[in-house]
Amino acid sequence: MTRSRRPSAQTTAVVLALAQNPTVWRYGYELCQQLGLKAGSMYPILMRLADRGLLETTWEADPPTGRPPRHLYRLTGPGRAVAAELAAAAVVSAPRPVGRRQGLEGA
Repeated sequence: MTRSRRPSAQTTAVVLALAQNPTVWRYGYELCQQLGLKAGSMYPILMRLADRGLLETTWEADPPTGRPPRHLYRLTGPGRAVAAELAAAAVVSAPRPVGRRQGLEGA
């Protein structure tokens, strides 16, 4: 997938949360709770990712009695590739610990 700009911090968080267990179907409310995002932010992100082919979506097959079916999401192959890129970029840009460098203790 070709991107013209970096995804937002919220989009990155959603992709990385889904990548923690990429074969498991997740629902939006669960992701909202995990990431501390409001539904007004979460669902547009999920829709955008699905429109770009990074998520597959389905409806819950057997919801409990009295509750409507939930919309479920998980990463596609290309979505997992983007998640790997984002995780690698996060590692590269992570701040390094501050302290003495090895071999300079007596300097």
